[in-house]
Amino acid sequence: MSNTSNLRPSWATRITTLLLLAASAITTTTAIAAPPSGDPILIGVSGPLTGQNAQYGAQWKAGFDLALDEINSHNGINGRPLNYVFEDSQSDPRQSITIAQKFVNDPRILIELGDFSSPASMAASPTYQHAGLVQLGFTNSHPDFTKGGDYIWSPSVSQADAQPLLADLAVKTLGLKRIAVLYLNTDWGRTSKDVFVKAANERGAQVVAAEGYQSAEKDFRATLVRVSAANPDGIVLISYYSDGAQIARQARTSGINLPIAAASSVYSPKFLELGGTAVNCVATNTSFFPGESGPEVQSFVKRFEAKYHREPDAFNAYAYDAVIIAAYALRAGGPDRKAVRDALPKLHDIPSVVFGKANFDPATRRVIGVKNINVVVKNDKWALLESKATVAQK
Repeated sequence: MSNTSNLRPSWATRITTLLLLAASAITTTTAIAAPPSGDPILIGVSGPLTGQNAQYGAQWKAGFDLALDEINSHNGINGRPLNYVFEDSQSDPRQSITIAQKFVNDPRILIELGDFSSPASMAASPTYQHAGLVQLGFTNSHPDFTKGGDYIWSPSVSQADAQPLLADLAVKTLGLKRIAVLYLNTDWGRTSKDVFVKAANERGAQVVAAEGYQSAEKDFRATLVRVSAANPDGIVLISYYSDGAQIARQARTSGINLPIAAASSVYSPKFLELGGTAVNCVATNTSFFPGESGPEVQSFVKRFEAKYHREPDAFNAYAYDAVIIAAYALRAGGPDRKAVRDALPKLHDIPSVVFGKANFDPATRRVIGVKNINVVVKNDKWALLESKATVAQK
């Protein structure tokens, strides 16, 4: 692996092997390193553990803990254990700022992960940038997120790339020509909506209605009546799992049986739980699906199932990858915040469940490349989307 000379070969080799081989088939001549000891190296995490987005925080923790198990069983970070401090922001920008102030004042914390939503992360970015603490926003897809400074990085695909893929799903795969868009009325939601509308128009579709809603909103029936009056042939949701599920339920109970496509943020087990049968046939896209055949994915799935006795989802994978990336930067840079920042652009081909090998563009501080898998809710489960016929029609 180039430009990672500060990484101990035994650790780097082992992580790569874990990603490329099923756990039951791993064979290696590398000796198991002594358990790490001493004061832990700490990652700060800002994200939702309570509130309407709490499921995302729970998904994160499962991915984090699996990654830590593997890192700490192989000498940790240069012989010291790796751990994290998770502060509950409820994905509220006001709380994320308070958490950022706490983290930057704790010299034990050498890198920060989060927040979940781009608005919450971007509110805290100036604090991290000013203090010189890397903020790795691994679910922050707002196109402007990494413009916050040289300490602001993201392995998340930008909405500038993600929304055209959603437009491909809606227009090219589902065949929608007249689309109604319901979007979360935040900076992330508005920006995503604008990119989607432009991309849909370029693909020959017309957005006949676009309605924003507030994050605390629960009753969408009046909004659904208005968009239905525009006579769309399908609905696109730029939503999280909780509001997306509620909109789908209220649409179906109102007799609106149009096809629904949604942003990848709905891809969560909680979307199925909250939506019930109403979310059957809702389509979305994702950069991780446990049914993929790739060796990195199948190795991760087996190791995740061995620990948790269930399949992983995309947010488990994103969180796992984020800790692996942080660990590589910490090993290369050592226990120094600026050195961790300096290490990130020098890392190449970081083992990744989502991308196979992750690389950053040093200019944009975003991961290079886009990966896209279309999925649909079928018989109350996520499944690969094979054809337009899978999605309910008007």
